[in-house]
Amino acid sequence: MKILIIGNGGREHALTWKMARSPRVHEVLVAPGNAGTALEPKTRNVAVGTHDIDGLVALALTERPDLTVIGPEAPLVAGLADRLQAAGLACLGPTRDGARLEGSKAFTKAFLARHHIPTAAGATVTTEAEALAYIDAHPGPLVVKADGLAAGKGVVVATDSAQAKAAAQSMLRGAFGAAGSTLVIEECLAGVEASYIILTDGRSYVAFPTSEDHKRRDDGDRGPNTGGMGAFSPASAMTPEREAVVRRTIIEPTLAGLRADGCRYTGFLYAGLMITADGPKVLEFNCRFGDPETQPIMMRLTSDLVPLIQAAVRGELAGACVDLDPRPALCVVMAAGGYPGESAGGKLITGLGEDTPDCKIFHAGTRPTPQGPVTNGGRVLGVAALGADLNAARTAAYVRAQNVHFEGAQFRRDIGNRRPPGDFGSA
Repeated sequence: MKILIIGNGGREHALTWKMARSPRVHEVLVAPGNAGTALEPKTRNVAVGTHDIDGLVALALTERPDLTVIGPEAPLVAGLADRLQAAGLACLGPTRDGARLEGSKAFTKAFLARHHIPTAAGATVTTEAEALAYIDAHPGPLVVKADGLAAGKGVVVATDSAQAKAAAQSMLRGAFGAAGSTLVIEECLAGVEASYIILTDGRSYVAFPTSEDHKRRDDGDRGPNTGGMGAFSPASAMTPEREAVVRRTIIEPTLAGLRADGCRYTGFLYAGLMITADGPKVLEFNCRFGDPETQPIMMRLTSDLVPLIQAAVRGELAGACVDLDPRPALCVVMAAGGYPGESAGGKLITGLGEDTPDCKIFHAGTRPTPQGPVTNGGRVLGVAALGADLNAARTAAYVRAQNVHFEGAQFRRDIGNRRPPGDFGSA
């Protein structure tokens, strides 16, 4: 098989690494890829960007891959899956209609309410007057979210009304362009976050191991929100009993709701959850695999991912299952200086060393040069490791990360070291 993977981040490197190891695959194309995907066996980078929808369609029509996997959210929201499917090409990823679950937080809040899926109380606003009035009427911690795509940065957790008002005004005045012309303002849920990611053909689904992300840039969950500074699997608060509740009250009603709304959703679906005293509630949906959750999950996945994706595309996922390494895995993100703001690229990366079966560096914001990999801004690398327990995985990842160097490198020192989850009851 020839596979085309769209994207250039750590998620796409992890998917490339996993799928290139399949005996069914003879070549993987990555558009545009990064310095890490360029080094994977059976893999070739192709210089077509993720926002160039026409160019990606032309590439697929020229290369005729047996399967295309769309990694990031922007091309999904822009309708790339629709275009490829209309051209008769096998493609994993929801259509533009399904991708609205990530592309519009206002759409998602309405969807959750319509289908009685648990989430935070909140409101959708389009003017500063509406925003300020809602904030005045709801003192206490609030979360202010830009409606559209903002690269994982359009969310502000405000501890008081002044912060909430400042965030709402900044977004409505153009901080995120059109993505912030509509806002969702909601209560700040208390609990422990977890990521629950499935692969679905629209009716049946298989669940990947649970994971937990660290969104804030700095140690102790402080600093600005980012696309994710590290993740580990399994999630600390997700017991088998809670997972059963998530399936029954969130995942299955979501798939049923999509069908009821006339949307056949095929692809990865990521439910960002808060495990609260009242049970799991939806913080957000993503219409693709998470980043950096993909990295530790792929380290744990022992099943061949390719036939699972083929089954989803064909609508034949019923009865499928995934096999896992029972050991936990953890990923530490190394970001460029200034992230999540503007960050300079072109810094030479040294000390990458050799990967082992239990420790691998996944590239994200990198590009190859004759001198070696250099930074390309944002999140640069993800150092992922397996361990006999979470502490062993953490130690292995940090030992490796401390040997990698590039100018301005920053990373959290406490990934996987959150306080133990509180008592949220049996569910």
